[in-house]
Amino acid sequence: MILTIRVLFFLLLFLTGRSYADDGYRLWLKYDLIKDVAKRDAYARSAQFIAVTGNSPTLKAAADELQVGLQGLLGKAVPVLTNAGNRTGGIVLSVGNGPVAGAQLRTEEGYQITSRSNNIVVSSKSDAGVLYGAFALLRQLQTLQPINTLSLTSDPKVRYRMLNHWDNPNGTIERGYAGETLWKWYELPERISPRYRDYARANASLGINGTVVNNVNASARFLTAEYLGKVAALANVFRPYGIRVYVSIYFPAPKVIGGLKTADPLDPEVRKWWADKTKEIYKLIPDFGGFLVKANSEGEPGPQDYNRTHADGANMLAEALKPYDGIVLWRSFVYKADPKADRFKAALEEFGHLDGTFDKKVIVQVKNGPIDFQPREPFSPLFGKMPKTPLAIEFQLTQEYLGFATHLVYEAPIFKECLDSDTYAKGKESGAASSSAAPSSGATVAKVVDGSVDGYPITAMAGVANTGSDRNWTGHPMAQANWYAFGRLTWDHTLSSEAIAREWIAMTLTKEPQAITRIADMMLKSREIYVNYNTPMGLSRPWTGVHFAPEPWQNKSPRPDWTAVYYHRADSVGLGFDRTEKGSNVLAQYNPEVQKQWNNPETCPLPYLLWFHHVPWTKKLSTGRTLWDELCTRFYTGADSVGWMQQQWAQVKGSVDPETYAEVAGRLETQHKEAIWWRDAWVLYLQEYAKKPIPAPFKKPERTLDEVKQLVDVYLLR
Repeated sequence: MILTIRVLFFLLLFLTGRSYADDGYRLWLKYDLIKDVAKRDAYARSAQFIAVTGNSPTLKAAADELQVGLQGLLGKAVPVLTNAGNRTGGIVLSVGNGPVAGAQLRTEEGYQITSRSNNIVVSSKSDAGVLYGAFALLRQLQTLQPINTLSLTSDPKVRYRMLNHWDNPNGTIERGYAGETLWKWYELPERISPRYRDYARANASLGINGTVVNNVNASARFLTAEYLGKVAALANVFRPYGIRVYVSIYFPAPKVIGGLKTADPLDPEVRKWWADKTKEIYKLIPDFGGFLVKANSEGEPGPQDYNRTHADGANMLAEALKPYDGIVLWRSFVYKADPKADRFKAALEEFGHLDGTFDKKVIVQVKNGPIDFQPREPFSPLFGKMPKTPLAIEFQLTQEYLGFATHLVYEAPIFKECLDSDTYAKGKESGAASSSAAPSSGATVAKVVDGSVDGYPITAMAGVANTGSDRNWTGHPMAQANWYAFGRLTWDHTLSSEAIAREWIAMTLTKEPQAITRIADMMLKSREIYVNYNTPMGLSRPWTGVHFAPEPWQNKSPRPDWTAVYYHRADSVGLGFDRTEKGSNVLAQYNPEVQKQWNNPETCPLPYLLWFHHVPWTKKLSTGRTLWDELCTRFYTGADSVGWMQQQWAQVKGSVDPETYAEVAGRLETQHKEAIWWRDAWVLYLQEYAKKPIPAPFKKPERTLDEVKQLVDVYLLR
């Protein structure tokens, strides 16, 4: 009797915890009961059964997801049938090239959701497309959209939509802020964590179809038989969800693990080694995606060690992949230690002259900006300058320069700002009038990447993952939105930041309309708030090695472009990096219409002003304030705005899960303190050059510059 009471007690405790606490594990795949009875009943009438013809693992995954999702959302079991027969009022999963699936879809992975013969039909040319359609249908229910007259047609904008994990064999993650790696290498392949399947489900729900499992600063160990067996075990879990695995390679692997005397990409023995290794991989992983390469960058070896080009190295790997359906992603993040150079120019200088020399299996993967995932950067000059070479865009989801897992920064506006930028790769729009703010030509970065501009046969978008072993996956609960936003934009880059935010909130946090609006407002403003207290008006890289603590005074490093002063160039005259023809002439790397937008300090948009111009402290800006006063205004209002974010969050307390609410509230409190820390560091440091008082109504920081520097020193020691 005592045992029974104890069992009942713990069962009640478990159920109570499940009812009122949310630890974030389910991400946006929360299939909680729909509270609106009328909507729930209406959905139930259209989802009385799930019919699927075929028994592939992917179709089974689609049917299983629908069954679990509908049971949770509707509060009733929904049977899965192998054939709908003459039944109506259900969901039919259909694969093929029939009149529905083949009528409007452009790609194999696209899907249609239509109301037909009193059923909801999810159709595609492929099993994976049906899976994506199933998740899209569940999204309709989760966001309380009507489904009785559905007519959705959706194709992915790019072919390869992938996450890049910077995970190491020892379990650490470079630039990871959510615990250790998801991949338990020491347990694989014998034990398969249930988390791998949930990771795959989350990605498939967004249409992500590729995962690079290891760090671009790669270990040759991942190409050994031991580790390839572990990677193969992950591939087996991911395969039903349409996800292919890729591996980052260590370029000298033929020497390190192959016993060769060289890794020269033109050496016949080296080429044979890579061909044999690739054959070995495909025997283990028949749908292996290919290789990601970081070479001759930041100390990583590469083909230039042998006086070969990046194209030589990439084409060697493409040759090894020739018999298979795999690709090479070769990163353009390459820059040399030249104290007189402008690192901004490095990527185009390294790769521009190689346009047209890469194999058809090669995609050059380009960071969204020219420096390194800054809170705000101009788009990379490479976009629009390599018409004969497919270019993938690489974004960073993990918040390396955005406050780690402490600061709330919704990244969709960063992604969209770059994707929507016009490269003018084909010049001005026909018949457009000339002006300093050139009219759009339609050759946006997004359309360069998706092949619309130059007709690239293969296209890709990559995101450096922000996932880890933390129970909620991303450390900061709100950082889940960045994973979600990236995935949605890889499928359709025309979606707006606001639409994605509202969708994610409704699926993850709350369905209460006022709370959704309040949280969305906070998210949409969060990036600009962060920029204001961190790097306003085009300041960049005021960090040292940890990329977190404010150190705008940092001036000692093995190379100049690893210092802070290299980027902001503060002096007694003013602030900013002159990249006009009078300076480093970076602007010459852009098309003429882009140059016009940024070349004149009088008309250059303020968010990019200090990226391209060294501006006097006393210069009056378009806001009516001098540069110094404008900077102070942004530093102070940015820090104060975190207090506004706290107030916004407090207003939704009753609409959000208590555990999630407390977690975010605590991190916002820390963010507010650290925003003031950033404000004080910048203002006190720059004041030594500007020699100006802090303008009213802002008060002088309570601590001195020396005290701020000591605080940074303590942080760096921990």
